[in-house]
Amino acid sequence: MQLVEWAESTAEQFLKDSLPRRWAHVQSVAGRAGRLVSHLGRDGEILHATAWLHDVGYAPPLAVTGFHPLDGAHYLQTVDVPARVVDLVALHSSAAAEASALDLDEEMAGFVDERTLTRDLLWFVDMTIGPDGQCMDFEARMDDVRARYVPDHYVIRALDAGMAERRAAMARASEWIDSVGIADQV
Repeated sequence: MQLVEWAESTAEQFLKDSLPRRWAHVQSVAGRAGRLVSHLGRDGEILHATAWLHDVGYAPPLAVTGFHPLDGAHYLQTVDVPARVVDLVALHSSAAAEASALDLDEEMAGFVDERTLTRDLLWFVDMTIGPDGQCMDFEARMDDVRARYVPDHYVIRALDAGMAERRAAMARASEWIDSVGIADQV
């Protein structure tokens, strides 16, 4: 089975029934990533597979630490996927800032933040899809996250700590999307 098909099947297996709202989000994130694939060459498959898998760590059978990027990455380390996919899942959407707020820096130390266009595009597709799978602009998505937590919650502290990095990734991704002329397709 090809990587993207396996990733979709795996995400569906773990999320569809147990977390239908998360499944709707993942489907839309992967759908948006899929529209970028043909413009990315070899990295298209990595982006698309990772978009399917980015939230698999929320699945109850995989949620060991309760930090979904880490739990998803730990699961993916047990199956035959490229190390890049594992790293991208572990560190998607400024997860390092959240890990730091949770004192999980040591557990995250083995994962590599590749800081590439593929990474930025993953963050872009994740941070422009809402919790029910709806398209949202970045600012609305960040406001949505803020609205779900009290101001001193670690998610809000992490959001603030990682905001500059999030904005920079969004800007780079948006610039690339505009440069290849597909803004109206994404």
